[in-house]
Amino acid sequence: MSDSLGKVFTITGFGESHGKLIGILIGGCPAGLAISESYIQKELDRRKPNDNATSTPRREDDKVEILSGILNGYTTGAPICLAINNKDTRSVDYDSLHLIPRPGHADYTAYIKYGGFGDYRGGGRFSGRITAGFVAAGAVARLLLETIGIDIFAHTAEIGGIAAKSQTLDTIKQNRNDNSLYCADSIAAAKMMTALEQASASGDSLGGVIEGIAIGIPAGLGEPVFDNLDGDMAKALFAIPAVKGVEFGAGFNAARVKGSQNNDPLEIQDGRVISKTNNAGGILGGISNGMPLIARIAVKPTPSIAKKQHSVNLKEMTETEIEIKGRHDVCVVPRAVPVVEAMMSITLCDFALRAGIIARVIK
Repeated sequence: MSDSLGKVFTITGFGESHGKLIGILIGGCPAGLAISESYIQKELDRRKPNDNATSTPRREDDKVEILSGILNGYTTGAPICLAINNKDTRSVDYDSLHLIPRPGHADYTAYIKYGGFGDYRGGGRFSGRITAGFVAAGAVARLLLETIGIDIFAHTAEIGGIAAKSQTLDTIKQNRNDNSLYCADSIAAAKMMTALEQASASGDSLGGVIEGIAIGIPAGLGEPVFDNLDGDMAKALFAIPAVKGVEFGAGFNAARVKGSQNNDPLEIQDGRVISKTNNAGGILGGISNGMPLIARIAVKPTPSIAKKQHSVNLKEMTETEIEIKGRHDVCVVPRAVPVVEAMMSITLCDFALRAGIIARVIK
C-alpha cells in the first residue's frame, strides 16, 4: 500500500476507520513555523459532521495530539506526527459485511488486493475517516503558504445537480461559510438542503462538485514533464475517497470550444503578465502561470445507502442482497470541502519548497 505523498513536503498516513487511531506524519516541514494544536483543531472542526439530518450520526471529537516535531509552539524541522483517536466506533455494523462487498465501495477490490486480510470495519483505510489526517497536515501546509502570500479556499459548487450561481472569487470566499454546506449561493444552498432531506427520507444519497481555489501563486511552480503541478494536484485530490473526477480551469469544456474562445489573452498589469481570462485555471504546461488556480472536483454519491442492493457472497460465491446498517452521510461533499483545501495546500507547499520559494527556516 502506498501511504506517502510529496517529494520535499511529504505526508504519510496511518490508521484505519475503526482502529485505535488515525494520523499523519509530515516530513520536510521547515523549522521555525509558529503553530499550535488549537490552529490545527480549528481546521479539523470544519470537517466534522454537523447537526442536520443529512450528516452521519457518528460523532468523533477529532481531538488532535502533537506527538513530535513541534516544541514551544514552533516546528523544529523534525518529522511532525499528528494523531487523532477513534472513540465513536461501532464495528458490529460491519460483521455481516466482511464477505459481502458493498456496491460502490472498495470492499471487493481491497479483498482481492489484500487476500481478505484488510481491515474491513468502516471501510478501513478506504474510509473517508482517514481524511482527518489530511486536514491536519493541510493546516501545517496552509500556514507555510501564508508566509509567501498564497491563500486557498474551496466551496460547494453543486449537489444533486443543483448548481450554485457563478460569483467572483472574493464573493465566494466571503459567503461560503454562511451555511453548513459551504455553498456561497444561499438560494442554491436551500435547494440543495431540500434535495438532501428528500434523498435521506428515501434511503438514498447524493453527490456533487467542489471548487477549489488558490490565489497568490507565483508563476513557475511545477516540474514538467512528469511532476506537473496539475498532475500531482490531481493525484492528491484523487486520494480523497469518493472523488471520481478532477478538472482545471475550463476543463472538459475546453474540448467543446474553438481555440480562439479557449485561449487566454495576455496583458501587462502593474508590471506583471496576467491573462484577461482564466480558462487555463492557473496552469499551463504543468506550470503555474500566476493566475488563480481553479480546480473542480467531482464527488460521487455516498455508496452506503439504506436501500436494499444486489451483491455477492465471496465465501459461497453466490449472489445475494445486502442492507447496510452503518452510520453514513447522505452526501460527503460539504465535509470534503476542507479536505480539498488541505490536499491543494499540501501539493502547493511541496512545489513551493522544491522551488526554494519557502525558506527552510521561517523567521
